[in-house]
Amino acid sequence: MKLSEELIYRGFAAETTIENPADLDTRESKKFYWGADPSADSLTIGNLAALMMCACFVRHGYEPYLLVGGATGQIGDPKENGERELKPLDEIEHNKSCIKAQIERVVKSDSVKMVDNFNWFRDMKYLDFLREVGKAFSMTQLLDRQFVQNRIGDGGSGISYAEFSYTLIQGYDFLHLYRTYGVDLQLCGADQYGNCTSGIHLIKRLEDGKADVWSTPLVIDPVTGRKFGKSEGNAIWLAASDNGSGNYTSIFDFYQFWLNQPDEAVEYLIKIYTLYDKEAIEDILKQHSEHPEKRIAQRALARGVTEVVHGHENAEAIENLITMLFNKETNFSEFSEDEILEFAKYLPVAKKGIMLVDALVDYGLAESKKKAREFMSQGAITINGVKVSDDIELNQTAIIKKGKNKFLIVK
Repeated sequence: MKLSEELIYRGFAAETTIENPADLDTRESKKFYWGADPSADSLTIGNLAALMMCACFVRHGYEPYLLVGGATGQIGDPKENGERELKPLDEIEHNKSCIKAQIERVVKSDSVKMVDNFNWFRDMKYLDFLREVGKAFSMTQLLDRQFVQNRIGDGGSGISYAEFSYTLIQGYDFLHLYRTYGVDLQLCGADQYGNCTSGIHLIKRLEDGKADVWSTPLVIDPVTGRKFGKSEGNAIWLAASDNGSGNYTSIFDFYQFWLNQPDEAVEYLIKIYTLYDKEAIEDILKQHSEHPEKRIAQRALARGVTEVVHGHENAEAIENLITMLFNKETNFSEFSEDEILEFAKYLPVAKKGIMLVDALVDYGLAESKKKAREFMSQGAITINGVKVSDDIELNQTAIIKKGKNKFLIVK
Protein backbone atom coordinates (compact mmCIF):
# COMPACT_ATOMS: atom_id res chain seq x y z
CA MET A 1 0.00 0.00 0.00
CA LYS A 2 1.35 3.42 -0.95
CA LEU A 3 1.56 6.26 1.56
CA SER A 4 -1.42 8.13 0.11
CA GLU A 5 -3.51 4.96 0.17
CA GLU A 6 -2.56 4.12 3.74
CA LEU A 7 -3.28 7.65 4.99
CA ILE A 8 -6.78 7.52 3.52
CA TYR A 9 -7.38 3.92 4.69
CA ARG A 10 -6.42 4.76 8.27
CA GLY A 11 -8.41 8.00 8.32
CA PHE A 12 -5.41 10.35 8.40
CA ALA A 13 -6.81 12.79 5.85
CA ALA A 14 -8.50 16.12 6.52
CA GLU A 15 -7.74 19.61 5.17
CA THR A 16 -4.60 19.85 3.07
CA THR A 17 -2.91 22.09 0.54
CA ILE A 18 -2.02 19.04 -1.55
CA GLU A 19 -4.54 18.71 -4.39
CA ASN A 20 -3.78 15.08 -5.19
CA PRO A 21 -2.81 12.84 -2.23
CA ALA A 22 -0.88 10.60 -4.62
CA ASP A 23 1.68 13.41 -4.94
CA LEU A 24 2.91 12.38 -1.50
CA ASP A 25 4.09 9.08 -2.97
CA THR A 26 6.44 10.74 -5.48
CA ARG A 27 7.30 13.94 -3.60
CA GLU A 28 10.92 14.89 -4.25
CA SER A 29 11.47 16.31 -0.77
CA LYS A 30 10.58 13.82 1.94
CA LYS A 31 10.96 15.87 5.09
CA PHE A 32 8.13 16.84 7.41
CA TYR A 33 7.66 18.39 10.80
CA TRP A 34 5.07 18.02 13.51
CA GLY A 35 4.96 19.98 16.71
CA ALA A 36 3.53 19.83 20.23
CA ASP A 37 3.59 22.46 22.95
CA PRO A 38 4.68 21.36 26.44
CA SER A 39 1.39 22.38 28.05
CA ALA A 40 1.44 19.26 30.25
CA ASP A 41 4.03 16.68 31.31
CA SER A 42 2.36 14.01 29.22
CA LEU A 43 0.77 13.77 25.81
CA THR A 44 -2.70 12.28 25.43
CA ILE A 45 -4.23 9.81 23.01
CA GLY A 46 -5.43 12.83 21.05
CA ASN A 47 -1.77 13.68 20.38
CA LEU A 48 -1.07 10.00 19.79
CA ALA A 49 -3.36 9.96 16.74
CA ALA A 50 -1.22 12.64 15.08
CA LEU A 51 1.95 10.80 16.08
CA MET A 52 0.60 7.62 14.47
CA MET A 53 0.12 9.64 11.28
CA CYS A 54 3.75 10.80 11.58
CA ALA A 55 4.86 7.18 12.02
CA CYS A 56 2.96 6.31 8.84
CA PHE A 57 4.98 8.90 6.89
CA VAL A 58 8.20 7.55 8.41
CA ARG A 59 7.36 3.98 7.34
CA HIS A 60 7.13 5.29 3.79
CA GLY A 61 10.55 6.88 3.81
CA TYR A 62 9.92 10.38 5.14
CA GLU A 63 12.41 12.06 7.47
CA PRO A 64 10.75 13.41 10.64
CA TYR A 65 11.50 16.70 12.39
CA LEU A 66 9.60 16.62 15.66
CA LEU A 67 9.23 19.96 17.40
CA VAL A 68 8.70 20.54 21.10
CA GLY A 69 7.48 24.11 21.53
CA GLY A 70 9.63 25.61 24.25
CA ALA A 71 8.80 29.06 22.86
CA THR A 72 5.18 28.63 21.80
CA GLY A 73 4.55 26.78 25.06
CA GLN A 74 5.34 30.03 26.91
CA ILE A 75 2.35 31.67 25.19
CA GLY A 76 -0.12 28.84 24.70
CA ASP A 77 -2.16 27.88 21.67
CA PRO A 78 -5.28 30.11 21.68
CA LYS A 79 -8.45 28.38 22.82
CA GLU A 80 -11.86 29.09 21.36
CA ASN A 81 -13.29 30.42 24.62
CA GLY A 82 -10.66 32.21 26.69
CA GLU A 83 -7.07 32.96 27.62
CA ARG A 84 -4.71 30.24 28.70
CA GLU A 85 -2.94 30.60 32.02
CA LEU A 86 0.78 31.22 31.50
CA LYS A 87 2.92 28.39 32.84
CA PRO A 88 6.09 28.93 34.89
CA LEU A 89 9.28 28.47 32.86
CA ASP A 90 10.57 25.66 35.07
CA GLU A 91 7.32 23.75 34.53
CA ILE A 92 7.68 24.16 30.77
CA GLU A 93 11.22 22.75 30.92
CA HIS A 94 9.99 19.76 32.95
CA ASN A 95 7.13 19.15 30.51
CA LYS A 96 9.47 19.33 27.51
CA SER A 97 11.73 16.57 28.81
CA CYS A 98 8.74 14.34 29.58
CA ILE A 99 6.99 14.60 26.22
CA LYS A 100 10.20 14.33 24.17
CA ALA A 101 10.64 10.79 25.46
CA GLN A 102 7.04 9.91 24.58
CA ILE A 103 7.36 11.28 21.04
CA GLU A 104 10.55 9.33 20.39
CA ARG A 105 8.97 6.14 21.72
CA VAL A 106 6.07 6.32 19.25
CA VAL A 107 7.82 7.70 16.16
CA LYS A 108 10.72 5.33 15.75
CA SER A 109 13.23 6.44 13.13
CA ASP A 110 17.01 6.41 12.78
CA SER A 111 16.73 9.85 11.18
CA VAL A 112 14.39 11.51 13.68
CA LYS A 113 15.48 15.01 14.61
CA MET A 114 14.06 16.59 17.75
CA VAL A 115 13.97 20.39 17.61
CA ASP A 116 12.85 23.08 20.07
CA ASN A 117 11.65 26.45 18.82
CA PHE A 118 13.01 28.13 21.95
CA ASN A 119 16.46 27.61 20.44
CA TRP A 120 15.75 30.03 17.60
CA PHE A 121 13.46 32.43 19.44
CA ARG A 122 15.52 33.06 22.59
CA ASP A 123 17.97 35.38 20.83
CA MET A 124 15.52 36.96 18.39
CA LYS A 125 14.99 40.68 18.84
CA TYR A 126 11.45 41.98 18.90
CA LEU A 127 12.02 44.61 16.21
CA ASP A 128 13.63 42.02 13.95
CA PHE A 129 10.57 39.79 14.35
CA LEU A 130 8.19 42.66 13.54
CA ARG A 131 10.18 43.75 10.50
CA GLU A 132 10.48 40.26 9.03
CA VAL A 133 7.39 38.39 10.18
CA GLY A 134 4.91 41.02 11.33
CA LYS A 135 5.32 43.00 8.13
CA ALA A 136 4.44 39.91 6.06
CA PHE A 137 0.87 39.69 7.41
CA SER A 138 -2.06 42.07 7.07
CA MET A 139 -4.38 42.62 10.03
CA THR A 140 -7.33 41.65 7.82
CA GLN A 141 -5.67 38.30 7.19
CA LEU A 142 -5.18 37.67 10.90
CA LEU A 143 -8.57 38.93 12.04
CA ASP A 144 -10.26 36.51 9.64
CA ARG A 145 -8.94 33.52 11.63
CA GLN A 146 -11.86 31.64 13.18
CA PHE A 147 -10.44 31.52 16.70
CA VAL A 148 -9.93 35.30 16.63
CA GLN A 149 -13.49 35.85 15.42
CA ASN A 150 -14.79 33.64 18.23
CA ARG A 151 -12.84 35.56 20.84
CA ILE A 152 -13.55 39.15 19.70
CA GLY A 153 -17.11 38.72 18.41
CA ASP A 154 -20.32 39.22 20.34
CA GLY A 155 -20.09 37.40 23.65
CA GLY A 156 -16.40 36.64 23.13
CA SER A 157 -13.92 36.84 25.99
CA GLY A 158 -11.40 38.95 24.10
CA ILE A 159 -7.84 37.96 23.21
CA SER A 160 -4.46 39.15 24.42
CA TYR A 161 -1.83 40.37 22.00
CA ALA A 162 0.33 37.42 23.08
CA GLU A 163 -2.20 34.79 21.99
CA PHE A 164 -3.14 36.83 18.92
CA SER A 165 0.54 36.60 17.88
CA TYR A 166 0.75 32.83 18.39
CA THR A 167 0.00 32.08 14.75
CA LEU A 168 2.92 34.31 13.65
CA ILE A 169 5.29 32.48 15.98
CA GLN A 170 4.16 29.10 14.69
CA GLY A 171 4.41 30.35 11.12
CA TYR A 172 8.00 31.38 11.75
CA ASP A 173 8.78 27.86 13.00
CA PHE A 174 7.90 26.50 9.57
CA LEU A 175 9.96 29.23 7.87
CA HIS A 176 12.97 28.48 10.09
CA LEU A 177 12.79 24.72 9.43
CA TYR A 178 12.39 25.39 5.70
CA ARG A 179 15.46 27.63 5.65
CA THR A 180 17.60 25.48 7.94
CA TYR A 181 16.71 21.91 6.96
CA GLY A 182 14.68 22.17 3.76
CA VAL A 183 11.49 20.98 5.49
CA ASP A 184 8.56 21.82 3.20
CA LEU A 185 5.72 19.77 4.69
CA GLN A 186 3.98 20.24 8.03
CA LEU A 187 1.72 17.61 9.58
CA CYS A 188 -0.92 18.60 12.11
CA GLY A 189 -4.32 17.94 13.62
CA ALA A 190 -7.24 19.54 11.83
CA ASP A 191 -7.64 22.12 14.60
CA GLN A 192 -4.15 23.48 13.81
CA TYR A 193 -4.61 23.82 10.06
CA GLY A 194 -5.15 27.59 10.15
CA ASN A 195 -2.03 28.22 12.22
CA CYS A 196 0.00 26.00 9.92
CA THR A 197 -0.96 27.94 6.80
CA SER A 198 0.84 30.95 8.32
CA GLY A 199 4.09 29.12 7.64
CA ILE A 200 3.13 28.49 4.03
CA HIS A 201 2.42 32.21 3.65
CA LEU A 202 5.80 33.20 5.10
CA ILE A 203 7.73 30.71 2.98
CA LYS A 204 6.07 32.00 -0.18
CA ARG A 205 6.35 35.68 0.81
CA LEU A 206 9.92 35.70 2.12
CA GLU A 207 11.58 32.82 0.26
CA ASP A 208 9.43 32.56 -2.86
CA GLY A 209 9.19 28.89 -1.91
CA LYS A 210 6.42 26.30 -1.90
CA ALA A 211 5.37 24.36 1.17
CA ASP A 212 2.38 22.24 2.16
CA VAL A 213 0.28 21.20 5.12
CA TRP A 214 -1.38 17.82 5.63
CA SER A 215 -3.82 17.48 8.52
CA THR A 216 -5.61 14.59 10.18
CA PRO A 217 -9.12 14.74 11.66
CA LEU A 218 -9.46 15.08 15.41
CA VAL A 219 -10.36 11.75 16.98
CA ILE A 220 -13.81 11.83 18.54
CA ASP A 221 -14.75 9.78 21.59
CA PRO A 222 -17.48 7.48 20.22
CA VAL A 223 -19.27 7.43 23.59
CA THR A 224 -19.32 11.12 24.50
CA GLY A 225 -18.97 12.68 21.05
CA ARG A 226 -16.13 14.87 22.36
CA LYS A 227 -12.59 14.97 21.03
CA PHE A 228 -9.90 13.03 22.86
CA GLY A 229 -7.83 15.54 24.83
CA LYS A 230 -7.11 17.21 28.13
CA SER A 231 -9.18 20.32 27.33
CA GLU A 232 -12.29 18.14 27.20
CA GLY A 233 -11.69 16.66 30.64
CA ASN A 234 -11.58 13.09 29.30
CA ALA A 235 -7.85 12.71 28.81
CA ILE A 236 -6.20 9.33 28.55
CA TRP A 237 -2.52 10.08 29.14
CA LEU A 238 0.49 8.36 27.55
CA ALA A 239 2.44 8.57 30.83
CA ALA A 240 1.96 5.42 32.91
CA SER A 241 3.18 6.95 36.16
CA ASP A 242 3.00 10.33 37.83
CA ASN A 243 5.64 12.83 36.67
CA GLY A 244 4.52 15.27 39.33
CA SER A 245 1.24 16.65 38.01
CA GLY A 246 -1.09 13.68 38.29
CA ASN A 247 -1.36 13.53 34.48
CA TYR A 248 -0.98 9.81 33.95
CA THR A 249 -3.01 6.72 33.11
CA SER A 250 -1.82 3.40 34.48
CA ILE A 251 -1.07 0.72 31.90
CA PHE A 252 -3.95 -1.30 33.35
CA ASP A 253 -6.44 1.55 32.87
CA PHE A 254 -4.93 2.40 29.47
CA TYR A 255 -5.45 -1.16 28.24
CA GLN A 256 -8.92 -1.27 29.78
CA PHE A 257 -9.93 1.95 28.00
CA TRP A 258 -9.38 0.35 24.60
CA LEU A 259 -10.77 -3.01 25.65
CA ASN A 260 -14.06 -1.34 26.63
CA GLN A 261 -14.63 0.42 23.31
CA PRO A 262 -18.03 -0.31 21.69
CA ASP A 263 -18.31 -2.42 18.54
CA GLU A 264 -19.29 0.58 16.43
CA ALA A 265 -16.02 2.38 17.25
CA VAL A 266 -13.46 -0.37 17.11
CA GLU A 267 -12.90 -0.43 13.33
CA TYR A 268 -12.38 3.33 13.32
CA LEU A 269 -9.93 3.21 16.23
CA ILE A 270 -7.91 0.13 15.27
CA LYS A 271 -6.91 1.74 11.96
CA ILE A 272 -5.70 4.91 13.69
CA TYR A 273 -4.01 3.59 16.80
CA THR A 274 -2.33 0.33 15.84
CA LEU A 275 0.42 -0.81 13.48
CA TYR A 276 -1.53 -3.77 12.11
CA ASP A 277 -1.54 -3.71 8.31
CA LYS A 278 -4.71 -3.71 6.21
CA GLU A 279 -4.75 -7.49 5.78
CA ALA A 280 -4.39 -8.08 9.53
CA ILE A 281 -7.07 -5.50 10.39
CA GLU A 282 -9.56 -6.98 7.94
CA ASP A 283 -8.89 -10.47 9.32
CA ILE A 284 -9.43 -9.22 12.90
CA LEU A 285 -12.69 -7.49 11.94
CA LYS A 286 -13.91 -10.57 10.06
CA GLN A 287 -13.27 -12.81 13.09
CA HIS A 288 -14.98 -10.24 15.30
CA SER A 289 -18.09 -10.10 13.13
CA GLU A 290 -18.37 -13.89 13.28
CA HIS A 291 -17.97 -14.02 17.09
CA PRO A 292 -18.71 -10.56 18.54
CA GLU A 293 -19.19 -12.01 22.01
CA LYS A 294 -15.46 -12.81 22.14
CA ARG A 295 -14.58 -9.12 21.61
CA ILE A 296 -11.71 -10.12 19.33
CA ALA A 297 -11.38 -6.66 17.80
CA GLN A 298 -11.34 -4.91 21.17
CA ARG A 299 -8.64 -7.25 22.44
CA ALA A 300 -6.54 -6.67 19.33
CA LEU A 301 -7.04 -2.92 19.61
CA ALA A 302 -6.04 -2.86 23.29
CA ARG A 303 -2.99 -5.03 22.67
CA GLY A 304 -1.91 -3.04 19.61
CA VAL A 305 -2.15 0.43 21.16
CA THR A 306 -0.53 -0.67 24.42
CA GLU A 307 2.41 -2.11 22.46
CA VAL A 308 2.87 1.18 20.60
CA VAL A 309 2.88 3.31 23.76
CA HIS A 310 4.27 1.00 26.45
CA GLY A 311 6.15 -1.71 24.57
CA HIS A 312 5.71 -5.40 23.82
CA GLU A 313 6.63 -6.74 27.27
CA ASN A 314 4.21 -4.46 29.12
CA ALA A 315 1.43 -5.20 26.64
CA GLU A 316 1.90 -8.93 27.08
CA ALA A 317 2.12 -8.67 30.86
CA ILE A 318 -1.03 -6.56 31.20
CA GLU A 319 -2.91 -8.85 28.83
CA ASN A 320 -1.99 -11.85 30.99
CA LEU A 321 -2.84 -9.95 34.17
CA ILE A 322 -6.28 -8.94 32.91
CA THR A 323 -7.01 -12.48 31.76
CA MET A 324 -6.15 -13.68 35.26
CA LEU A 325 -8.05 -10.98 37.14
CA PHE A 326 -11.24 -11.41 35.12
CA ASN A 327 -11.26 -15.19 35.02
CA LYS A 328 -14.23 -16.47 37.00
CA GLU A 329 -12.13 -19.42 38.13
CA THR A 330 -9.47 -17.19 39.73
CA ASN A 331 -9.24 -17.59 43.48
CA PHE A 332 -7.83 -14.34 44.85
CA SER A 333 -7.05 -15.94 48.20
CA GLU A 334 -4.47 -18.17 46.50
CA PHE A 335 -2.24 -15.37 45.20
CA SER A 336 1.15 -15.30 46.91
CA GLU A 337 2.66 -12.09 48.23
CA ASP A 338 5.21 -12.13 45.39
CA GLU A 339 2.43 -12.41 42.80
CA ILE A 340 0.53 -9.50 44.34
CA LEU A 341 3.69 -7.40 44.35
CA GLU A 342 4.12 -8.19 40.66
CA PHE A 343 0.58 -6.91 40.04
CA ALA A 344 1.63 -3.65 41.70
CA LYS A 345 3.64 -2.77 38.59
CA TYR A 346 0.38 -2.23 36.72
CA LEU A 347 -2.31 -1.43 39.31
CA PRO A 348 -2.80 1.50 41.71
CA VAL A 349 -0.90 1.01 44.96
CA ALA A 350 -1.82 2.10 48.51
CA LYS A 351 0.66 2.00 51.36
CA LYS A 352 0.05 -0.24 54.35
CA GLY A 353 -1.51 1.46 57.33
CA ILE A 354 -4.29 3.27 55.48
CA MET A 355 -7.92 2.64 56.44
CA LEU A 356 -9.97 0.75 53.84
CA VAL A 357 -12.58 3.49 53.36
CA ASP A 358 -9.86 6.11 52.88
CA ALA A 359 -8.08 3.88 50.37
CA LEU A 360 -11.25 3.33 48.33
CA VAL A 361 -11.81 7.08 48.08
CA ASP A 362 -8.18 8.14 47.61
CA TYR A 363 -7.58 5.71 44.75
CA GLY A 364 -10.82 6.22 42.85
CA LEU A 365 -12.72 3.06 43.76
CA ALA A 366 -15.39 5.16 45.47
CA GLU A 367 -16.37 8.81 45.00
CA SER A 368 -17.00 9.43 48.70
CA LYS A 369 -16.68 7.75 52.10
CA LYS A 370 -20.44 7.30 52.14
CA LYS A 371 -20.28 5.47 48.80
CA ALA A 372 -17.35 3.39 50.00
CA ARG A 373 -19.37 2.18 52.99
CA GLU A 374 -22.35 1.46 50.73
CA PHE A 375 -20.17 -0.69 48.49
CA MET A 376 -18.87 -2.55 51.53
CA SER A 377 -22.37 -3.18 52.91
CA GLN A 378 -23.48 -4.46 49.49
CA GLY A 379 -20.63 -7.00 49.37
CA ALA A 380 -18.91 -5.24 46.46
CA ILE A 381 -15.50 -4.99 48.20
CA THR A 382 -13.17 -7.94 48.67
CA ILE A 383 -9.68 -8.24 50.11
CA ASN A 384 -7.76 -11.21 48.76
CA GLY A 385 -11.09 -12.67 47.61
CA VAL A 386 -12.89 -12.26 50.95
CA LYS A 387 -15.83 -9.83 51.22
CA VAL A 388 -15.32 -7.04 53.73
CA SER A 389 -18.16 -5.11 55.37
CA ASP A 390 -16.27 -3.10 58.03
CA ASP A 391 -13.70 -0.34 57.76
CA ILE A 392 -10.36 -1.85 58.73
CA GLU A 393 -6.74 -0.83 58.72
CA LEU A 394 -4.88 -2.30 55.76
CA ASN A 395 -1.69 -3.69 57.24
CA GLN A 396 -0.81 -6.60 54.96
CA THR A 397 0.06 -7.06 51.31
CA ALA A 398 -3.26 -7.55 49.58
CA ILE A 399 -5.33 -7.08 46.44
CA ILE A 400 -8.57 -5.16 46.88
CA LYS A 401 -11.30 -5.62 44.31
CA LYS A 402 -14.37 -3.44 43.89
CA GLY A 403 -17.14 -4.84 41.72
CA LYS A 404 -16.01 -6.51 38.51
CA ASN A 405 -13.15 -4.40 37.25
CA LYS A 406 -11.62 -2.05 39.84
CA PHE A 407 -8.47 -3.13 41.69
CA LEU A 408 -6.06 -1.72 44.26
CA ILE A 409 -2.86 -3.21 45.62
CA VAL A 410 -1.82 -2.70 49.23
CA LYS A 411 1.88 -3.05 49.99
